Amino acid sequence: MDRRNFVKNTSVLSLGMISGMSRANSFVQYKDAIIGHNSHQYKIDLQWGALNSNFYPVNDCHEMVQDSKGRIILLTNHTKNNIIVYDRSGKLLEVWGTDYPGAHGLTLHVENGEDVLYIADNNRHEVIKTTIQGKVMQVFPYPKASGKYDAKDKYIPTETAIAPNGDVYIADGYGEQYIMHYNAKGELLNVFGGRGEENHLFNNAHGICLDTRDASNPSLLITARQQNKLKRFSLQGEYISTIDLPGAFICRPVIHDKNVYLATIWSGDGSEGTGFVSILNENDTLVSAPGGCEPTYKDGILSPMYQTLKVFHHPHDVCVDDDENLYVAQWNSGKTYPIKLYRV
Repeated sequence: MDRRNFVKNTSVLSLGMISGMSRANSFVQYKDAIIGHNSHQYKIDLQWGALNSNFYPVNDCHEMVQDSKGRIILLTNHTKNNIIVYDRSGKLLEVWGTDYPGAHGLTLHVENGEDVLYIADNNRHEVIKTTIQGKVMQVFPYPKASGKYDAKDKYIPTETAIAPNGDVYIADGYGEQYIMHYNAKGELLNVFGGRGEENHLFNNAHGICLDTRDASNPSLLITARQQNKLKRFSLQGEYISTIDLPGAFICRPVIHDKNVYLATIWSGDGSEGTGFVSILNENDTLVSAPGGCEPTYKDGILSPMYQTLKVFHHPHDVCVDDDENLYVAQWNSGKTYPIKLYRV
């Protein structure tokens, strides 16, 4: 599913109305407001990372990671500066990148003691591995050898996950919904998934991450965004289980400590895309939804989630720093810079 159809299809859903909110306003400034639930509550900083857009423009702010030096790295599909590097206070440190018009997915991996980045580019139909300074190290091209594609433009990668041995998993979230499994040399080892509603298939395999919380049994968490689900697979591509998150259109899962953090889009009021952050504990139970309603389970089933405060507009990714503060990148949000949530 491409994002134009995603917005169209999600906008026709009707999960309820947000009381007292004007649809005409894209953002509400909540000075000193605290959002979130239970032990995961946050103070909002809507001005974090704001720059002079004449010199450092952004288009869609797709994803963010923290490197080994504690710097916050933002990926945008504006080719004047695809990568913007901040310190945690929001001060600009450096920019680079002019060759990624479809920059969408950003994954950091430590290889031989050095940080490397994997950029999934929608427009180029490939994944590019670079040094932390931006030097291209390797390209994972359109996987013609897979036999799953009759044209390059049918392959639209959105995200990657990297195993400790260097194996690379690429989610074709806007294409044919397959997951490509490569070794570190770029040799295709396996292909699984594909388009469909069954447990082992995907409707919008938008995000993927490696879950090593059980160190003896690592697995993959993969988004089925249009289905409001996270699906767990073995590293060999075998389906294991599903986490249902009704009302939450999940962009990608991010593991930090024992928790899973998700930027989730919601269009249940029929407006243009809105959303909230979702936080799951070690039991994959939703415990907090900053910007959304309080998570409620009935007979073990999560009640449909919805936005309650219009803090976010198309949230696309969550980065968690060493102090468990959150940085939320947004797409299709008026070319705005990320929002920071301070843990309280």
